[in-house]
Amino acid sequence: MVPASIKEVAAHAGVSISTVSNVLNRPEMVAKATLEKVRAAIAELGFVRNESARQLRVGRSRTIGLVVLDVANPFFTDVARGVEDEASRASLAVILCNTDDRERRENHYLDLLEEHRVQGVLITPVASEGSRLAGLQSRGTPVVLVDSTSASLAQCSVAVDDVLGGEIAVSHLLAAGHNRIAYIGGPRSLHQVADRHSGAVRAMVRDGRNPEDLAVVRADSLDVASGRRAGAEWLSLPPRGRPTAAFAVNDLVALGFLQEVTRNGIRIPGDVAVVGYDDIEFAAAAAIPLTSVRQPRRQLGRTAARLLLEEVADPAHHHRQVIFEPELIIRQSSQPVE
Repeated sequence: MVPASIKEVAAHAGVSISTVSNVLNRPEMVAKATLEKVRAAIAELGFVRNESARQLRVGRSRTIGLVVLDVANPFFTDVARGVEDEASRASLAVILCNTDDRERRENHYLDLLEEHRVQGVLITPVASEGSRLAGLQSRGTPVVLVDSTSASLAQCSVAVDDVLGGEIAVSHLLAAGHNRIAYIGGPRSLHQVADRHSGAVRAMVRDGRNPEDLAVVRADSLDVASGRRAGAEWLSLPPRGRPTAAFAVNDLVALGFLQEVTRNGIRIPGDVAVVGYDDIEFAAAAAIPLTSVRQPRRQLGRTAARLLLEEVADPAHHHRQVIFEPELIIRQSSQPVE
């Protein structure tokens, strides 16, 4: 069945096409009786406005793009909810794109979003912001970095102080009496991973320890499966040489580590204390509640979207770099054993 056209609505209501257009776009300009008559015709004919055609006329869609590293990670789910909060208030829709930490996919989605004439792009870049984002901006599409900082200050950005987050995590483990600590990290190309490691090293130095005593266990990704592999690597060490504490780059890695070691009879925190990062909902709900460095995830999304909408309204606005402070949430997984 072919949808009714605006011309058919006008004929059915006995008004002009411009009057129907006013009802759809500027109803305050239409007399009440005419408004009711046109709306009745719209309902009777099942008319649905062609938003794509309208967007082509005005040159911009009623959408913004959100490009994230891993949509399966609850951290980004919460960020997206914050973005949607602000977009909804502005009557905008959010197009969510998942890069899987791959630059090629990121570039593909940036091209796609530009083709769709989104009003702006929110992005957690795979690497640095680079020339691709600069090109997008030069052609009139505002960009805001999310959970990332802008080295060039050429974009607004919203992030958490990940160096401080790494420092408070490892300082907590040192204060609990742990001398051998492992840092379970992800791809070093991600600045969040590098910053959290830098913070962990800073905590060691501030405590008078040799930073080389911080054992690094590599994780090839930021998911539960990588955490399980890290747990298997920890278990392969001689029991006397194993680190007695582990700081994982995020909660998914920490939860995978917990699963693997507890499956093999390791006591948490008796044999190894564990701290994660992000404080996703599953951290508190785990069988052994996980100590984690909390990020204000939804607030990150709301703030980033707000900055983007400000730039859309005023392209000459001053770029801002917003940094939130993380907070350590202590739970059973790192409590000192009596």
